[in-house]
Parts: sequence; C-alpha cells; structure tokens
Amino acid sequence: MNYYLVAGEASGDLHGANLMKALKAEDGAAVFRYFGGNKMEAEGGELVKHYADMAFMGFTEVILNLRTIFKNLKACKDDIVKWKPDVLILIDFPGFNLKIAEFAKANGIKVCYYISPKVWAWNQKRVLKIKKVVDHMFCILPFEVGFYKEWGMEVDYVGNPLLDEIAQFLPDSGFRSNHQLGNEKIIALLPGSRKQEIERLLPVMLSITDNYPGYRFAVAAAPNFTEAYYHQFIGTRKVKLLFNNTYNLLHHAHAAIVASGTATLETALFKVPQVVVYKGGAISIAIARILVKIKFISLVNLIVNKKIVTELIQEDCNTQKVNEELRMVLEGAGRDLMLKHYDELLLLMGKPGASAKTARLIVGYLK
Repeated sequence: MNYYLVAGEASGDLHGANLMKALKAEDGAAVFRYFGGNKMEAEGGELVKHYADMAFMGFTEVILNLRTIFKNLKACKDDIVKWKPDVLILIDFPGFNLKIAEFAKANGIKVCYYISPKVWAWNQKRVLKIKKVVDHMFCILPFEVGFYKEWGMEVDYVGNPLLDEIAQFLPDSGFRSNHQLGNEKIIALLPGSRKQEIERLLPVMLSITDNYPGYRFAVAAAPNFTEAYYHQFIGTRKVKLLFNNTYNLLHHAHAAIVASGTATLETALFKVPQVVVYKGGAISIAIARILVKIKFISLVNLIVNKKIVTELIQEDCNTQKVNEELRMVLEGAGRDLMLKHYDELLLLMGKPGASAKTARLIVGYLK
C-alpha cells in the first residue's frame, strides 16, 4: 500500500521513522512519500519537504511566516492529490496537519492521526472538527483516551513511541573519548530544534556555564543547523557541540537544562535530573496565558499530574533562576526526589511497542 506521512518537526521525524519501520514489517509492499526529516529519509521512500522549512513556534511567529505556511500547505495538498495514497498518516503538528486532514477527507482519502494534537490544553472544541476529518486517532498519553471519550470519540491508545526509540538505543562505548569529554560530570544543554527557541534559550543556558568549573557542558545540536550557527552563541566557552548524539549525551549526563517539549520526557526516561525552560514571543505568551488551561507545560509533569521538574517560563527563564534550579538537582535531596518521581513516571508510561501497535492497527483498518 501507498502511505503518505506528514511530520513538521524533529520529534515527528523521529516518530515517523519508527512508524515507517513498523509499517514495513506489517506490509511488505509499503511505499512511502512524506514531509519529514533525515530519520524518515533513512527508512526509504521519497522526502518531499524537510521539516526545517516548516516549523514555526508561537502565535507571532506563525503570523509573520503565513506566506511560507500557505505555500507549504498548497504544496502538500497538490502532492497528495497527485500521488493518490491509500492512507494519509499525520504526525502531531496540528496547526498544519488538521488543515491537511480536512482537505484529504474532502478528497476521499482515509486519514489516520498518530500522536494527538494537544486539544486538551486549549480550545477543546477542536475535537468536533477532528471527529469529522480524522478516521482513526492513535494517542500516546494515557489520559487522552478518557478526554476524547468525553467528547464522544473513540481513539486507540498505543503507548509512547519514545519508549521504542530508547529501547533500540545502543550506547557508544567510545562516546567520551571520541568527543574529548574527559571524566568530568556532564551537564547536557538541550535548547530545542527550532530556530526561535534556540535563539531564545541557548544564550540563557550558556550564561551559567562559568559557574561550574568541575563539570563539562555539552549542547545537543539539531542536525538542520551548522556548527557556525551554534558557535555564534557559544563563543569562547569550553562547551562541546554534539550533532546526532542526543541519546549518548543523555546516557552520560549527570543533569540537564531542557527546552520544553518532547526532550523533557526523553531526559526523564534516561533518568537525568533536569530543569525545564521555555521562552516565547511576548505576544504569543500573553495569548497563551489566556487560552491555555493546563497546570504544566512539560510532558513529565503533565503525565504524572504533579510537579516533578521545575518549569522556568518566560521572565523566570533567566541566568539566576536557571543557576539556582540546576544546583538543586546536581546533588542532594532535590536530586534524589526527582529520581524517585521518575520511577512513578516510568510505571505510568508502560512498555515499548507503540510504533508496532500503531502499524498493526493502521494496516488492519485499511484491510
């Protein structure tokens, strides 16, 4: 069968690649075409557009880039109609993908949605649209099943695909020596994969590095940027820059400072104590504070439904507070408590197998 996938950011590329691998195991005749990234491209098929040209963060940034967004939407719609897939698989990225779902449904194409939009966070009435334009929804957070049921929609809970990726990870035994990391304890800096978040968060993360002479700092760099791009922020600091090594970095890290998003959950699953940071445009944040109806922004806290990791948002994301919170998780009671809470998270997350389960369901529904 012919599968058309749309992923618009780094996490979607990761989950899309794992799903493609699982679909190939279920369907020996699987053919892929997609909007995605390097990881999906490594699984075969044809990459139409890279997510680096699609990801815009926050209300203001979306408005400023509307022309590019509309251009991408048109290109995606035209390509789907031209290719005529058996099924369209949308991966997260709701602002873009719900429009594509509506278009595909109107054109008689079956729509599967993997990784639900966060409709439980704000504007919950979007579920009414999802019910109309999505044939099958596959959720990765346990509480989403009950949420959708309240709105009269049955969905499939498949577990979390990050567990699949981490289960497949094989640590590089030569990681420290290959990257001249020595024997110092490592503090990982994960500033995200989007240009806007890197430029807002990385300078704050780097501003504390001189306060920790006994530690080694390392930045998990997104593959869609160059070394020169990152070095404009790093300057002369003795900070390692690591491409395509995030899991090796987390495997060896003693602590981390992490941009809010999927990486907070990955960091927790590697049992690395962390400080979560987030900064958006002033207008975007003001609108979000009115519309968003959730207590936390990090997946770690949301899944357990209590504060496990500290979230430093907007004006709280500054050198002084990041420094204070990092010291709390480096040693002592704060660190021990966070690690204990991570055990609760792991129990709630369950076992690997989300990608395989989703692939089985998709192929079964198509048959």
